[in-house]
Amino acid sequence: MIPRYRRILLKLSGEALAGADRGIDPAVLAQVADDLEPVLQAGVQVGIMIGGGNIFRGLSTAAEGMNRALADSMGMLATMINALALQDGLERRGLRATTLSAVSMPSVCERFTWRRSVELLEAGQIVVLGGGSGNPYFTTDTAACLRALEVGADVVMKATKVDGVYDQDPMKHPEAVKFDHLTYMECLRRGLAVMDTTAISLCMDNNLPILVFNMLTRGNILRAVQGEPVGTLVSA
Repeated sequence: MIPRYRRILLKLSGEALAGADRGIDPAVLAQVADDLEPVLQAGVQVGIMIGGGNIFRGLSTAAEGMNRALADSMGMLATMINALALQDGLERRGLRATTLSAVSMPSVCERFTWRRSVELLEAGQIVVLGGGSGNPYFTTDTAACLRALEVGADVVMKATKVDGVYDQDPMKHPEAVKFDHLTYMECLRRGLAVMDTTAISLCMDNNLPILVFNMLTRGNILRAVQGEPVGTLVSA
């Protein structure tokens, strides 16, 4: 089957790597690798933007009084810990991966440039992106959309613990209704928890689709890139 998407940018939250607790769960790293292997075999190029919320959350810390720019910088470092752990988890399963950072740390990994990212993607490597956008006040959701545009990805795939976008929190409201498709403006107008408004606006301005799906269901990434109805698609 010809994949619907040839190049994807997968957005993983830091919390997704934690399993049932904080920190990093090696079993989750292995699951991500196992889910990505058939995607690569299908000829799809994969970039991954990773968050850091399992280690440190800059926004919540800033709300408690810490300088926001400093707190966000600490959050960027947390994403780098996750990025390196994810790279190791992928390589342990026999996949080729390289971490690129938006924050300069030459003794740890290469600095992100879109040219280097595309070069690695075209060589069949998974590109793990750490450090967010390298700027405070911007979430890793926004950074994921920015990087997706820079490398020419066909879609941003946001991995969550629910099977799409609902009109209200399905964990608290069993009657919540799931959307199969939403427009960017519907997301903004309804205030739905897809991504932050900056990220959605960036995708809307550049016609970059967002797919929100459940990463806990094995094989969902492959199903999505093959065009099967998975999760919620946000587009024009």
